[in-house]
Amino acid sequence: MTTARVAAAGYAPSAFAATLARYGLSAGGPMAVSAAHFIASLIFLHTLAPAEFGLFSFLLIVVPFALSIAGSLLGPSLMAALRRAAGIDDATLATHLKANLVIAALAAIAVAALMFASHAGANVALLLGLYGGAMTLRAFGRAYAYSIKKPLRALASDIAYSASLIAGLAVLLAANRLTIAHAAIVLAAAASIGTCAFGPAYLARQLRPGRAGALGDYGAIWREWARWAAFGVVLTELTANAHAYLVTFISGPKAFAVLALGSLLMRPASLVLSALPDIERPRMAAKIGKNDAKGAFRTVREFRTAAAVIWVATILLAAALLMWFPHVILRKGYDETQALYVLGFWIVILGIRTLRTPEAVFLQAAGEFRTLARASLWSSVTSLAVTLALLLIAGPIVSLAGLVAGDLVMTANIFALTRGWKRANG
Repeated sequence: MTTARVAAAGYAPSAFAATLARYGLSAGGPMAVSAAHFIASLIFLHTLAPAEFGLFSFLLIVVPFALSIAGSLLGPSLMAALRRAAGIDDATLATHLKANLVIAALAAIAVAALMFASHAGANVALLLGLYGGAMTLRAFGRAYAYSIKKPLRALASDIAYSASLIAGLAVLLAANRLTIAHAAIVLAAAASIGTCAFGPAYLARQLRPGRAGALGDYGAIWREWARWAAFGVVLTELTANAHAYLVTFISGPKAFAVLALGSLLMRPASLVLSALPDIERPRMAAKIGKNDAKGAFRTVREFRTAAAVIWVATILLAAALLMWFPHVILRKGYDETQALYVLGFWIVILGIRTLRTPEAVFLQAAGEFRTLARASLWSSVTSLAVTLALLLIAGPIVSLAGLVAGDLVMTANIFALTRGWKRANG
């Protein structure tokens, strides 16, 4: 875009450059994590049995769900603080840090239990549970870094995690010791290193929050904000990933491996779409707190443009890989036609999510968690029912149409809520 066109669109060149820098900074870390997960997935695809690859792919569904739950329990009150002039005080921060320790422990237990139920051995399940707990601790550190306008800390954590993961897997490959158990150790270690990257001062405060604040004070946060946000996250998860749980528990991790193979190529767009809200939500909340609705909706449009660019770029990358390097993705024993069908479904699903996510993040920044939870109810019911029916009737691949149905209902509800907010708030 030329400078003249940028100015004609209502942006000064410096503002346009600042916007590009902001999205480059916010997307840089998630893209590093996405690349690390992509490389790890390729390594597992070519070295592990299909069932073990399916377990790893299921882990990349379960852990982000745990992170979303943790974010819903702690993020809304951070957003509320951003809408206040005084910001978040030391006592409130200490309460959040103490709650984060408890939530991380619960996440570790939940991830371990889900992986054990998915036919992972007890030792592997425990190690993957540690990974889930460490990633939960890291997620709050990222959210807090963005809330205090220190995005470089989040970037450093993302890069430390990604580099550690790839380096650890490379060592295992070189030593011919790559097993699912050893990979689980590397995952847990990389997540811990990523958490340490926030610095010794933050880490000491997280692990020993001190006497300021009290865990009991979290009750007020739960009643006012977190319960509705958490309910909404659960319903959204049912809308977005019903297939992962149903296919894994009903048909087994080997069947889910086929779906994971097709979705692997769209993972960069998926991860970035889930990570961009960390930096855009605080900006929207701050603008709403200043009664700058026009500025908040400008951020919504910028968000959608950036997400759409990443979605298109991911599709082009997927097409290039399949055309020129198909052996990288399509391992012997996997059906190429099935993988292409799954990829097609995921292009549509992520296109719908790219369309609606900016409005959903805006509603979160505005504190509309209760209405969002109610809006998610029908979409989750739709996704769960249609996915289950199609899974039983037509098999795992066609069951992805249930996600399309649920996402369409969710998108319609979110756009209706956004229009209602505009009418109510001028």
